[in-house]
Amino acid sequence: MSLTDDLAAATRCLDDLTRAVGRLEPQLDAGPDIRRVRADADHLRESLALLRETATAAYEKPRRPDLVPIPDTPYDSTLWTDSDDEGLGARDRHAP
Repeated sequence: MSLTDDLAAATRCLDDLTRAVGRLEPQLDAGPDIRRVRADADHLRESLALLRETATAAYEKPRRPDLVPIPDTPYDSTLWTDSDDEGLGARDRHAP
């Protein structure tokens, strides 16, 4: 089975569970246990929706990042006028 088939099957099973819980609620007078099962089924539905989003995004064709052109011309040396040389300190001072 493919991923979409498996997700559809899981959704159908969850729909069956939701219907079964709905049929049980009137019989059990909506006690705390059945409310917990209803809440768990709702959380499963949310989790399955998140899983579907993640799975479809993972299997989409990856997009290439935009290329940034790097010029072959030298950089302007004034960009480094006040900068320190890594490990050496400032140009006009001696290392300790």
